[in-house]
Amino acid sequence: MGTSVALALNSALQVNRSRWKLLTKVAWRTAALVLLGIFIINPNYCKGPLSWDTLRIPGVLQRLGLSYGVVAVLELLCGKVYPESLALDNLWSPARDVLIYWPQWIFILLLECAWLCLTLLLPVPGCPQGYLGPGGIGDFGQFANCTGGAAGYIDRLVFGKNHIYQHPSCARLYKTTVPFDPENLLGLINSIVMTFLGLQAGKIFLIYKGQNKQIMLRFLFWSILLGVISAILTKCSKDHGFIPVNKNLWSISYVTTLSSFAYILLLLIYFMVDVKKHWTGAPFYFPGMNSILVYVGHEVFEHYFPFRWKMLNDRSHGEHLAQNLVATIIWVIISYVLYKKKIFWKI
Repeated sequence: MGTSVALALNSALQVNRSRWKLLTKVAWRTAALVLLGIFIINPNYCKGPLSWDTLRIPGVLQRLGLSYGVVAVLELLCGKVYPESLALDNLWSPARDVLIYWPQWIFILLLECAWLCLTLLLPVPGCPQGYLGPGGIGDFGQFANCTGGAAGYIDRLVFGKNHIYQHPSCARLYKTTVPFDPENLLGLINSIVMTFLGLQAGKIFLIYKGQNKQIMLRFLFWSILLGVISAILTKCSKDHGFIPVNKNLWSISYVTTLSSFAYILLLLIYFMVDVKKHWTGAPFYFPGMNSILVYVGHEVFEHYFPFRWKMLNDRSHGEHLAQNLVATIIWVIISYVLYKKKIFWKI
């Protein structure tokens, strides 16, 4: 998403579109994604009118919308239409894709400092400072009501316990009783950071356009750098580092790890598709043309046949894999038909 923001906004600004009009469009799109997200995660088809008292507020589309909004506004306020041309013999010219956007980097670093301070230093009643555990029976049941640490506490404080996810994945394993939302408000900070790392990939495409070797070298550099940061934060362990990889908390190590893999995958795909022309990107190209429609369709129909059926063993990874592969293939086919009929749903 961050990469597409860089490419789309640069194209719009090159044809002299007003930044204020683009900001209005970004604001509308952000609001639309947030409202659509709230709508699709609160279905109540068989239980009567939806109760506002239990309306879940955070969600995936909400997080995507807000991450997009912050990064797009940051790019419109601080970005450049044509990156400044720097002499190649300058000592700092190899880092020009970062240095000419230094205000954005300062903002993102300050944002990450805020996440670290809130996560590690915010006093949470009845919980140890900087707690990152699941609560429940974890840690021998010493911190049963501390699920999610500061992230869970902030959500319960801001939204109220009835407006966040009531059945977190940790409940089954750790017997937790406290509501916790995996799309928590504190995790939004690191979601913005990850989107910004995607924006950086887009800048590399723009600044080094036509220079395939330079583009791939920079993708490799970012992949290695982010991987090293992850190794330091986690001490190369599963859950014993300074900040372990944790998807529910969207820890910074989770973001750097995923981004490291994302950059190396982007490098490989760019090499296969753009440099060697061995692959066109199909069939994944087609869902990408209707990504919001496919996502919303999946959220609405995921519990219906043929996307899901009763499994013989619902704990079988093999059966879950087969079911998810079938659902993915069906959505790829649907998106292909929509593409052929030139039906595109955009927000």
